[in-house]
Amino acid sequence: MTLFAKIDPFDPEVENLDKFVERVLYLFTANKITAEEDPILLKKPEVRRRRRRMEAVEKRYDPKDTTLKFVKRKDGITGDDDTDVLRIEMSCGHAVDPNSLTGWCRSLIDQGHFTFHCPAAQGHTEEKCNAEWSYVEVRRHALLTDEEQRYFEEKVATLAAAKYCDYKWCPGCKSCVEREDLTNLSVRCTICETVNGKNYEFCWQCMKQWKGRGPRSDRCDNEGCTNIQLETLRNCDTKVLPYSNIQKCPKIRACPTCGVLIEHEDMCKYVICTRCHVEFCFACLQTKQICSKSSNYSASCAKPVAPKQTSIPVWNRT
Repeated sequence: MTLFAKIDPFDPEVENLDKFVERVLYLFTANKITAEEDPILLKKPEVRRRRRRMEAVEKRYDPKDTTLKFVKRKDGITGDDDTDVLRIEMSCGHAVDPNSLTGWCRSLIDQGHFTFHCPAAQGHTEEKCNAEWSYVEVRRHALLTDEEQRYFEEKVATLAAAKYCDYKWCPGCKSCVEREDLTNLSVRCTICETVNGKNYEFCWQCMKQWKGRGPRSDRCDNEGCTNIQLETLRNCDTKVLPYSNIQKCPKIRACPTCGVLIEHEDMCKYVICTRCHVEFCFACLQTKQICSKSSNYSASCAKPVAPKQTSIPVWNRT
């Protein structure tokens, strides 16, 4: 069963993204979604196969569709001005075709955004339109296939939940539990306590029933309770960063703002976090705003390469 089998995307109550996200978060926090339905657990190879299938789809508008406003203008996303391509006008007034719209919105959610904004230039300036498109408008005008709808909606759910909640699945009852104290690994499950009539705490790190004294921020007393993320940071390989030719930079970093782990791919040293959207330098770990005052994407930083991280930053969401 997929996550959104329980949400009808054509329901008028979810016809804007705020309502859509509210419904998603309700399902998570009210334990209406179980661990087996969590899109975060989707395996990476399956995601890649799904992406390849979606990218192979070539879509065209039906010229007889009277519900669409066809225009003869260049594409506001790609700048393409081929007159043989049917384009429609979005709510912001810019023109798109279903393939450019699908590709742009998919790139947004792959970068960690769960709202959709128009990237078209305003007139002859460098200023972007940045008007927000509702998910319903995107789904309709991008001609999203059923598979694309599932992909978009699962990604939106995952990103929204990651932004607003720090949650995991209780090992006792498999319900969704939010951790309120980010410095304490000992977490109570009220559902287990209600069902079993006794206190139940589990370790946020090893995901086993809590053992030992609490609260603690490092580990519980269960054998093998280690921070896998810290182990990943400690044991990751190093690489040469493209463009800047910075040597021996760790391939994996914890975002300095929110702590999510990010693996560097073939891009410059500046990376936008998919979770908190803060742009930072993969080499010196300063924000781009600070690093770029004395450097740029193709140059070494003023500060030396930061060593492998030994702690994970806690995200202050306030």
